[in-house]
Amino acid sequence: MTVSGFTFNAFSENTYLLHDTTRQCVVVDPGCYDKDEQQALKQFIETEGLQVVLLLNTHCHIDHVFGNKFILDTYKVPFLIHEADLSTLRAVPAYAPSYGFPNYQPAEPTGFLTPGEPVRFGETELEVRFTPGHAPGHVILYHIDSKTVIGGDVLFQNSIGRTDLPGGNHATLLESIRTQLLTLPDEVTVYPGHGPATTIGAERRSNPFLR
Repeated sequence: MTVSGFTFNAFSENTYLLHDTTRQCVVVDPGCYDKDEQQALKQFIETEGLQVVLLLNTHCHIDHVFGNKFILDTYKVPFLIHEADLSTLRAVPAYAPSYGFPNYQPAEPTGFLTPGEPVRFGETELEVRFTPGHAPGHVILYHIDSKTVIGGDVLFQNSIGRTDLPGGNHATLLESIRTQLLTLPDEVTVYPGHGPATTIGAERRSNPFLR
């Protein structure tokens, strides 16, 4: 599996395209807000000859969902989140203008992610792991063969996700990290929702929040 990343919007959010040799592609957390960002994502997909087959949100805070409607309108694919984050998603239209995003367009999921039930596309299978704490319905996506995690806002390089937003809980987040991330091998790469990629081993050794 190949991970292609883009950094979008004023929050410097990381959007990921997951694709394999079949050219099928999953869009995770599309943060593209304006037309230039949307066009950059679309152009990459076209240039690489990718076929978008699925849209996923690790969680539904505003910076991770700006592009949901664009992806759905453009590619007509299923859209999945964890059901516990539905209220998080539905809350965005009420506060988006106050954050400076009056043109946010909401989108509803077509189904839900269930931890323990894999997500499949092309020749790829992703394990869905439930990781609340930053958001009540946060999940991460683990690809065993490439030792890759799409981690959303749970674990960052030398940091962790904030827990002061509605539905956040610091103790719950630390428990999610301990049981769902630190149980993975040290060589696993974590692609977070913000900032550079890291590894489980590096964060186990040096992350001050995990000591």
